[in-house]
Amino acid sequence: MNTKDHFAHKSKSWDMSSKRVKNARAISEAIFKNITLDKKMELMDFGAGTGLLTYFIAPKVRKIVAVDNSPSMLEQFREKSDEFECETEIIQKDMSTEILERKFDGIISSMTIHHLEDIPALFSKLYGMLNENGFIAIADLDSEDGSFHSEDTGVHHFGFDREELKRIVSDAGFEKIHFETASIIKKPHRDFPIFLMTSFKIED
Repeated sequence: MNTKDHFAHKSKSWDMSSKRVKNARAISEAIFKNITLDKKMELMDFGAGTGLLTYFIAPKVRKIVAVDNSPSMLEQFREKSDEFECETEIIQKDMSTEILERKFDGIISSMTIHHLEDIPALFSKLYGMLNENGFIAIADLDSEDGSFHSEDTGVHHFGFDREELKRIVSDAGFEKIHFETASIIKKPHRDFPIFLMTSFKIED
């Protein structure tokens, strides 16, 4: 992947050894394997945070719109924005309660949806924000025992059962739903698999 090599030269603002960075890179590689990206695409990074996933995806697309409800996270994203190899835009919005009146060619997300309570409503909302033949590429925890987070403030789901999530996504209208394990986050007490789910909005 051409995104791997120049990452090492960003040491001022990126910690290459960070578990979060390694996880984001693994997720991006799984996305590249399953989705054909091109330089005409405008994507939304939902729950973009400080921009880890955006960084790896950026060289493949025209623009990424970073959406997050955390001003401090988005400020760090803004500070790093000159290192992203595509155009970026920042929108502070709580997608659990608000609507973003935009359309995208794809929506990417890493480790965000377990923080949202109403998952069926979320995927209905994401479906409505996609152009025809648009995609979602969502990474999050497989079902776990609640020990991933040291404290559970703001955590609504201890990961997800893949079959249950597949039903929710299908009910929202998505097709070609595919899961694979993208990454493993190792913690002292156990390993936590991270899935990537990809799917498409296909209109007849």
